[in-house]
Amino acid sequence: MKEKYSKEEIISRADRLSSFGGIQPHAEVFYIFSILYSSDRCLEAFKRYDRMKKDNDSASVLISTVQEAIAHAAALSRFFWPSEIGGKNTNEMGKLKRKRAEKLREKFNLDDTSVLKNRNLRNAWEHFDEKLDYYLLQNDAGYFFPTPLIDDHTLADDPVGKIFKLLDPVNECFVLLNEKYFYNSIREEVQKIYNKASIKSKNGRL
Repeated sequence: MKEKYSKEEIISRADRLSSFGGIQPHAEVFYIFSILYSSDRCLEAFKRYDRMKKDNDSASVLISTVQEAIAHAAALSRFFWPSEIGGKNTNEMGKLKRKRAEKLREKFNLDDTSVLKNRNLRNAWEHFDEKLDYYLLQNDAGYFFPTPLIDDHTLADDPVGKIFKLLDPVNECFVLLNEKYFYNSIREEVQKIYNKASIKSKNGRL
């Protein structure tokens, strides 16, 4: 697609917009519906998980569904806490996304205590192949469990146990590369955001 404006003009516009909260009034609806989409997809995956759990589906199916839900939660979190990695964060576009995130956190009543701010939550899904490389480079001895498991999350506390993917339905915990994600708190936070986004979508304003 051909750019409508030059790079310099885009940067200039971003700089001006940063001075006014990062989101123009007419553009608020785009953020609302983007947030609504990610939160809805997350909650829908969790609902499927509830049904599958009752049907005693396989570990692989249950884990993939929870993993899908958490991935959507991770995508949702970027609207409120954008990535700080990369050179773009030092220029006008970086300032713009920080201002945009500040405004969205304010309008959705989120602060740094939110479970969605957890960087590990988001980082787990980005460049997973590289993270797997790094994990295996650091863990070349012990008991390896490469297949999906349904078990108690405390298995991941064993220093010689190397867990690839484990789901603990009782304690609502998903383990990926020995990192734990207690997904009920994630689900509750996403539900709150979804509820607020649904109300805001009616008039398209934050």
